[in-house]
Amino acid sequence: MSAWRNISLWMDQVGEPLVARPSLTHDLDVDVAIIGAGYTGLWTAYYLKRQAPQLNIAIIEAQTAGFGASGRNGGWLMGNLLGEDRLLAGLSAEQRRASFDLLHGIPDEVAQVLAREGIDCDYRKGGALYCAARYPEQETSLRRYLDKLYAQGLTEADYRWLSPQQLAAQLRIAKPYGAIYAPHVATIQPARLVRGLARVVEGMGVTLYENSPVTHWQSGSLRTDKASVRATWVVPAVEGYANTLPPLGRYQLPVQSLIVATEPLPNSTWDEIGLSQGQAFGESSRQVTYGQRSADNRLVFGARGGYQFAGKLRHHFDLTDSEVQLRRYLFGELFPQLKNVRITHSWGGNLGMSRHFRPHMLCDQRTGIALSGGYGGEGVGATNLGGRTLADLILGRDTPLTHQPWVIRGGGLDALKAWEPEPCRWLGYNAIIRSFVHEDQVLANPNTAPWRRKLATGVAQFMEGFMH
Repeated sequence: MSAWRNISLWMDQVGEPLVARPSLTHDLDVDVAIIGAGYTGLWTAYYLKRQAPQLNIAIIEAQTAGFGASGRNGGWLMGNLLGEDRLLAGLSAEQRRASFDLLHGIPDEVAQVLAREGIDCDYRKGGALYCAARYPEQETSLRRYLDKLYAQGLTEADYRWLSPQQLAAQLRIAKPYGAIYAPHVATIQPARLVRGLARVVEGMGVTLYENSPVTHWQSGSLRTDKASVRATWVVPAVEGYANTLPPLGRYQLPVQSLIVATEPLPNSTWDEIGLSQGQAFGESSRQVTYGQRSADNRLVFGARGGYQFAGKLRHHFDLTDSEVQLRRYLFGELFPQLKNVRITHSWGGNLGMSRHFRPHMLCDQRTGIALSGGYGGEGVGATNLGGRTLADLILGRDTPLTHQPWVIRGGGLDALKAWEPEPCRWLGYNAIIRSFVHEDQVLANPNTAPWRRKLATGVAQFMEGFMH
């Protein structure tokens, strides 16, 4: 059990004993069986019980609450959804504005739950800073993205441009070109949220079984090594672990993201850097970087990881020297004073990626299967939306949540877009990532010839478009 503390900095900081709840050893007959005690499963159970307390709900977890991405992520609670601009493009201006407002309200909804249920997870709503921080092309791409958002009806109240001087009031980096500020983002201590939610739903009457891997599932039932469960509804809430529950692995691939955390830094260092209000930050490259200042004054910083052939899970996250050093290099470019700082924790996790990077919330009344996933690394907030949406769909409620373009009603798993077979996706993924890495290396070198910069960016943009 003590090994669970090594999952991440966040689990290491959890004050409670990490003792497993009882495993499932007897057959069950329930209204709702949820596979997985991460954010999606717990939020779904929470909102179901809030609206229908009489439901008999069981959560079956292979390890312990928070073992997966819910206990390992970077702690960004975002008020948006991956690819929201593409998802909402076909709506009318009025519908699109309502959907954006729904998404932007996610952090405030979570804050209300935290206050109501007494969950302390270091919630700080300081917004996010998406920075042009290492080369001028980042400013160009960020301004182009901001123009696209404004064209969809968003305003400076939603996203606004910060000049280098305005950025310096919140975050001081070595080579600022500017930033987009998004106010609808909070930072949290992820493990304390997932462990707190687990305690709350248990108090509401949900039974949680741990150390109980599901070996088979289908409409109306599931099995572990020791017991069977019959259920009116089955909710596979496994996200990055979808390939453990065939056929979900056809629709959701596990990719990895890797994170490091420094030792607690003195206040004098943070006075130089900023981030005094709990802001999240990242620099605008296809390396997908993200960071925050933890409540105990560490820099927590992550970047894109990798994909393993045939969608195999990565089980061991003892980061290699090169994996750690890449992240040190990236945050050292932003904060030169931290280039030699001591890194105390490094870890990673598996997250779920759907084809065309399209999140989905699906409810099939015919088979009694409901699921939410494909968050693409933005699931801390999206899972709350997913849990609320699945609860309404399962209960047959007609609400704004159930009429969003990411909701699939009346279709089964075959309504999801399947990934290409191997070796196509492995070859494609690696070609795309290599183009991203090449672009970043070329652009980060100020002496690179202009034609090479344009070529590297053009190839990376083409590969990114192919990926979508």
